[in-house]
Amino acid sequence: MNVRYLLCGLTAIAMAACTDKPEPEKPPQQQPEPEPEVNTEIVWDEGVQYVWDDAYIPEITIEVPVEQWNNLLKAYDKNQHTEEYVHCNVKYDRGGEITYIEDAALRLRGNTSRVRPEGSHGQMHEKDKADWHKCHFGLNFRKYNKDDEHTIKGIRKLHLKWFKEDPSHVRELFCYDLFRRAGIWTGLQDIYCKVWVHVEGDSKPAYFGVYNMLERVDDHYVKRRVAKFGSDEGNLWKCVVGADFRNIDPGKIGPDSDDKDFPYELKENEGTFEEAAAQLKNFILNVSQLNDEDFYKWIQRVCDVELLLKTYAVNVALGMWDDHWNNSNNFYIYFNSNSSRDYKFFFIPYDYDNTLGTSHVCGAQTDSGRHDPYKWGNQGILIERLLKYDDFREIYRAELMRMIDPANGFMDYDSAVARIRDWHGRIQGMTSNDTGDGMEIKDRPASWGNHHEYRLLDPDPNVNFFKIKAETIKKMK
Repeated sequence: MNVRYLLCGLTAIAMAACTDKPEPEKPPQQQPEPEPEVNTEIVWDEGVQYVWDDAYIPEITIEVPVEQWNNLLKAYDKNQHTEEYVHCNVKYDRGGEITYIEDAALRLRGNTSRVRPEGSHGQMHEKDKADWHKCHFGLNFRKYNKDDEHTIKGIRKLHLKWFKEDPSHVRELFCYDLFRRAGIWTGLQDIYCKVWVHVEGDSKPAYFGVYNMLERVDDHYVKRRVAKFGSDEGNLWKCVVGADFRNIDPGKIGPDSDDKDFPYELKENEGTFEEAAAQLKNFILNVSQLNDEDFYKWIQRVCDVELLLKTYAVNVALGMWDDHWNNSNNFYIYFNSNSSRDYKFFFIPYDYDNTLGTSHVCGAQTDSGRHDPYKWGNQGILIERLLKYDDFREIYRAELMRMIDPANGFMDYDSAVARIRDWHGRIQGMTSNDTGDGMEIKDRPASWGNHHEYRLLDPDPNVNFFKIKAETIKKMK
């Protein structure tokens, strides 16, 4: 999977878009025969249970030959959005049980948050006196060796993300935990870990501190949930700023590429890029152009609307404004077939560090705690259209109410604070590190936000995000 195609495919799509204006599909007049019942429960494999077992805080040491480390620095200097890998070894220590993987692959990760891991532009590694910078890493254990020994009990890739936008060291962890508690099975697996980097020749590893160890959204993410998706032979897209589902501009749609980012970027697929693009265009056309009656019928045929609206209710409860609806950003989508019309669509929530009171002036947003959940954004059209219908609107409202009901233990102040204090207790004394970044746990939102008063642990109802969000949700009709 993850097939890359020359951009000439895009030219063909653009030409086709100019000569043939597609029409929105008409939903079938008769409902299809019900499919036979199948077991749709997710049974997590051994690797997931082992790697994301929150009873442990794994310790990861990345060993990099100095030449390879310098190649990583050069790649960043050439292109700050580089996805170039370098060779490394990885020691994974889970409670004293060590897995050692030779010749794994390391790369930098992040969009606007990507940084150079050492020194400044043009500088190479300084033995034993490096100017370290905390950064996001991606590990691929099987990049160079396609065998079972290059996995951690079957897990092939890890995303190591530091708490750059989150002085509290807990926001993204809290969010994905809440998705799982709420039964949103598309949410990612994640736990704390500790990270060291040992460049060859240095007298000791550099401690980079506490990280969030995240599941990667890729073909294996899909395979682990195939019982829910119905098939793992479809198309997975990463969606960033501009993915609003409002038009089918072919310039927005592209293959996974090191050279250019697209609002809709094909990450995994079994068929051709052209087939995947045609399918996405069909979906966008129907979302943006079907009349209300036809849209209502069509969206229920191609999507689990209840799951989607519950996912979005959790998203809004968490104060995630850098999202599809408000900023046409930060999500994945999966279509479970290659057919341009016969498919099921799934929305995958992603990137939750700018939440829980980290607020910003963006789109329709100025205050992520007090903003009207019915008018959350003005960019992405999908949720906006769904909430026009009373029955869909009620699913959304009821799920938001479920989030704040103390009887459920999801997002009421007491339950939320208890979980956060437990997480903080587990990493107490682990945050001080050799980079000088993220040295302390602080109950603050990101410094660049527009509501510096928000707190997670302070019980004052005028500043506590959970209490303010609950009052906002209670006003919904």
